[in-house]
Amino acid sequence: MKKQQGFTLIELMIVVAIIAILAAIALPMYQDYVAKSQVTAGLAEVTPGKTQYEVALNEGKTTVTGISDLGLKNSDRCVITPVTALSASGTLVCTLSGSPKIATKKVTLTRSDDGTWACTTDVDDKYRPSGCKKG
Repeated sequence: MKKQQGFTLIELMIVVAIIAILAAIALPMYQDYVAKSQVTAGLAEVTPGKTQYEVALNEGKTTVTGISDLGLKNSDRCVITPVTALSASGTLVCTLSGSPKIATKKVTLTRSDDGTWACTTDVDDKYRPSGCKKG
């Protein structure tokens, strides 16, 4: 008699059930990871504007024609609110898009009169990048 090789139906069903359980756990964690990375990417896209903002202030400029004067551009992750007036206490705002968990939320960089910059955001705590406060 020949020895049969292969898997029984029960063994296959157990493997499928285990894979389904792992997928049910991993998918929400992955979606949270993607949302947090999109917020961090939005912050990374608006942050270079701080330097150009400071340069423009140091050159005595009080107006700019838009975000391109600050070396910024809109992307599919971040729509930056146009800046036209420069002052000692200004803001750079990135409206996020992407994951539904963070879409239409904002990351705001605010310059105080003493020249320091602060990051605030209205995204949930678990998506907030380090260094940004709830605001």
